[in-house]
Amino acid sequence: MAKPFSHAIVVGASSGIGAEIARELAARGCRVELVARRAAELDAVAASINAAAPERASTYVHDVTRYDDVPGMFEQIRRDLGGLDLVVYAVGVMPPIGEREYAFAKDHAILAVNVLGAIAWLNAAAAWFESAGAGTIVGISSIAGERGRRGNPVYAASKAALTTYLEALRNRLARRGVAVVTVKPGPVATPMTVGLSRLPFVIPVDRAAREILAAAERGVPTAYVPRVWRPLMVLIRSLPSALMRRLDI
Repeated sequence: MAKPFSHAIVVGASSGIGAEIARELAARGCRVELVARRAAELDAVAASINAAAPERASTYVHDVTRYDDVPGMFEQIRRDLGGLDLVVYAVGVMPPIGEREYAFAKDHAILAVNVLGAIAWLNAAAAWFESAGAGTIVGISSIAGERGRRGNPVYAASKAALTTYLEALRNRLARRGVAVVTVKPGPVATPMTVGLSRLPFVIPVDRAAREILAAAERGVPTAYVPRVWRPLMVLIRSLPSALMRRLDI
């Protein structure tokens, strides 16, 4: 039987999937520390959690691109919590990219947040959990990382990089009793997807959070959210490159 979490850090908890994961964790009795850049939004999420369950959530304002701040902040949060068995990295940016746009500034921002921010936080989590001999790391990747997609090349590359990094962490930490869960959502109804067209199998954010936590509790290596994406991605990965170049996906 899956064991519920008792002490968690959610990085990227001010909105979207991260905020909903934090709410769901708190509703299940977990103490959760919320980390994000936007103080007002972060405080609003914490207030909604604590209104239902007093003193269940605390906040820490942090920009994930301030990599040098991560080790000290991680240690502070861990001490404040008095325990830690789950770290979730749910930060991601996906600026709009035009069909003929090659914008290095946007590409740099994607990699800085989606890849380097994840490495900074999850390296810290991995080192602690390895020393403790237990714990669960969850990284929110995406089905976008399964192939090189024409619409936003660097976003797809960032999620492919995150997926490979998480696999490497899993291979390193599994023998130490630490679970690393790679989550690959399809479209989820969050602020990131507002205004986007062609969102097949889009699901509400509360459903996504429940499915992600179910996978985390079981410690599964890779979870597609919703599950319909698993067989579809087997098909997508099997397509020849020449066909991918012709498809508008």
